[in-house]
Amino acid sequence: MTSAEVSTTTPSSSATDPAGGPGGAPRSAGPLVTSSQPAQVPPAAEGNLSDLVLDWERDDPGAVCFSRRDDTGAWADVTTAQFAATVRAVAKGLLAAGVRPGDRVGLMSRTRYEWTVVDAACWFAGAVSVPVYDTSSPEQVAWVLSDSGAVACVVETPEHAALVAGVREQVPTLRRTWTVDDGGLQELQAAGRDVGDEDLEAARTVAGPASTATIVYTSGSTGRPKGCVLTHANFGDLARNAHLVMPDMLDEPGASTLLFIPLAHVLARFVEVLCLAARVRMGFAPDTRELLADLQSFRPSFVLAVPRVFQKVHAAAQHKAATGGKLRAALFARAEQTAVAYSRALDTGGPGRALRAQHALFDHLVYSKLRTTLGGRLTRAVSGGASLGEYLGHFFRGAGLTVFEGWGLTETAAPACVNRPGDQRIGTVGLPLPGTEVAIAEDGEILCRGIGVFTEYLNRPEETAESFRDGWFRTGDIGALDEDGNLTITGRAKEIIVTAAGKNVAPAPLEDRLRAHPLISQCVVVGDDRPYVSCLLTLDEAAVTAWGQLHGRAGLDVEAAKGDPAVLAELQSAVDHANGLVSRAESIRRFRVLDGDFTVENDCLTPSLKMRRHEVLRLFAADVEALYS
Repeated sequence: MTSAEVSTTTPSSSATDPAGGPGGAPRSAGPLVTSSQPAQVPPAAEGNLSDLVLDWERDDPGAVCFSRRDDTGAWADVTTAQFAATVRAVAKGLLAAGVRPGDRVGLMSRTRYEWTVVDAACWFAGAVSVPVYDTSSPEQVAWVLSDSGAVACVVETPEHAALVAGVREQVPTLRRTWTVDDGGLQELQAAGRDVGDEDLEAARTVAGPASTATIVYTSGSTGRPKGCVLTHANFGDLARNAHLVMPDMLDEPGASTLLFIPLAHVLARFVEVLCLAARVRMGFAPDTRELLADLQSFRPSFVLAVPRVFQKVHAAAQHKAATGGKLRAALFARAEQTAVAYSRALDTGGPGRALRAQHALFDHLVYSKLRTTLGGRLTRAVSGGASLGEYLGHFFRGAGLTVFEGWGLTETAAPACVNRPGDQRIGTVGLPLPGTEVAIAEDGEILCRGIGVFTEYLNRPEETAESFRDGWFRTGDIGALDEDGNLTITGRAKEIIVTAAGKNVAPAPLEDRLRAHPLISQCVVVGDDRPYVSCLLTLDEAAVTAWGQLHGRAGLDVEAAKGDPAVLAELQSAVDHANGLVSRAESIRRFRVLDGDFTVENDCLTPSLKMRRHEVLRLFAADVEALYS
């Protein structure tokens, strides 16, 4: 064991809490298997996240910290001096509008430069930012703003402003709203001209490391969103320690990243802070429909994304090959197999001469072209938010894009564990970050404690108490640690299926393998209190079209594919392949293809593209019943 300390311990109760955990949480019933790494950067004793902006401005005012699209669509650079000046001006505007240290400010926008300006302005004003997904429904907006007690809100578009106005009676604390696209930030800057620098500095320095920096609401994939109270230290200390475990990625000359996941998501917020701490240039891609074009023009050296993005890139490459005819499709299939074999060989003594030669050939013919479509400089990425799957991890590494899978929750300020250069274990989410400790309880639940763990669920003291055990946060995820301390996620406790025969089935591994098939977009494994396990499948529209062209069925669409015997046979083959992971009692016996896909619009996916299992089961209840009729 060179990278982490692994031990078996029986945790003792807190000396200040004789009942065991926060609010009297029950004591542990037995020993925990733990994996930990000590912090490499000591916790900040003073200051807050605004210091990251000021320190970079002081040390290098001409450095480019952000790039944004200008009115012509070209990338325009923003220096640290320019960014800091704008942030100060907007912060003064907030103060002039009556926002005081500790006040909550809602922020509803796509991922764009102005989002980060407002977020940093809240730090400078001593306020607490409350992200709201730009795709939120009126009910969701009303809940987040009212539960957080927001006194002001910055929105992106007039449509957002109208939505907030429509729920204003449900948010009695809300006093002001500004709209970015209607000159709201300019209005704030103008209003703050009479606020003195000394007043701004007084507000900026109110917050310390333990002060609340933001309240981030959970995605709602397992119920109503809860407000996670996260401090300046949660983000700042975690970012400074994470920087040290990925210096190759963050410190290379010209390092840059393109942010396209929603900034309302905790992972994007962490990236925002990490880039300021590591002094890495960051660009913004607000419209994911234009993502490939943005990647090609911005040319990032690394990205952070949810697994769905990598699944889409893989599916798009397969689709492009399939539309080029049988020869190109066969070439890509062979290249894909070679990439996976090459990557696996890296973990088992290294590829042999023949495999190296094949890999070099396909790098010239296929992999280099794939990397070019992603900008040409992108060789490393981090995936989080859900499981990537071992197959895709090996495919991308074999194709020259190493994806370091990580794991964390809103409650852990995003990453708690991550694979890292020189110590990657594909199929795991890696080791704990410095300053973080994970443990496996007797029932397999993953527990976590450390510098990134939140302080409380806002306005929910009982749920906060229930979520901790002897000082450990109960994540609700199920997993295991290997002998070197790497964590593997096997599912969520609330998603474990118990069949009528009493067999426990973790759906995630089966679903990950099924989603790796090009025809399959999404899947849900079902079987609670049923005689056997089944699954619901949705089809990828583009992949179906390409498959039809390749197999003499030009014009094949999803509706026709649902009943096409050859398509169903292909899907059965995918199910059989997934079943190779599990025992007979856990295997999928039947599947059903749904009419449409899971989307944010039908509430089957969260804005961060995680599946809302409970909503899928509600919406498609009749299809589930049909599997057992």
